[in-house]
Amino acid sequence: MSSSSLAFETVAAFATPIIVVDLPDGTQLNAALLPVLLKREAEQPSESRSTLGGWQSSLDLDKWAGAPAVKLLAIARNIANRITTDRTGKPVAILWQANMWANINRSGHGNEFHSHPGSFWSGVYYVDDGGVSAHPALGGELEFMDPRGPAPAMYAPHLAFALPGGLSAGTNQTIVPKAGRLVMFPAWLLHQVRPYLGAEQRISIAFNLSL
Repeated sequence: MSSSSLAFETVAAFATPIIVVDLPDGTQLNAALLPVLLKREAEQPSESRSTLGGWQSSLDLDKWAGAPAVKLLAIARNIANRITTDRTGKPVAILWQANMWANINRSGHGNEFHSHPGSFWSGVYYVDDGGVSAHPALGGELEFMDPRGPAPAMYAPHLAFALPGGLSAGTNQTIVPKAGRLVMFPAWLLHQVRPYLGAEQRISIAFNLSL
């Protein structure tokens, strides 16, 4: 038997899931959310958590942004239950507690590396990508740091693992914003928003899910 045809199993140990889904009704959802968020920005001062410029709302967006925000949170909760199990691998049905807020970034704005303590899942939904999906040079990417740090790339940084996600080992993983896109990830995973370089507005809704 040739070793090139030898069957083997790859165990995805210590997996760090990042979920990306483009909502089919994102256009309608965004059309309803956009004016509400811009009105709130005009009326309320910014909160300041991980921001490098830009505006952040209070953490109770689902209480004041109406039915579209409630629908978005319901989608996130449903996905969270689909991607969470107990320690034996059995499905769970958790009534996730949540907080939720808006971020509006304009030219030069971003968010420094941070995590979300006290939660299990975190996520972000893009209401307006500010043109980034069509023109990636505008920046504003969501960037995740390998939780192992540079260790996987220290010996031979020019080599990577031939499996899904293997190319980012020891480096960072980026997700390009797209209007209608929902991204979910473990709340402990360090992440940042690279500076947005466009002339429009990059609008997102972030949330945490906890027990």
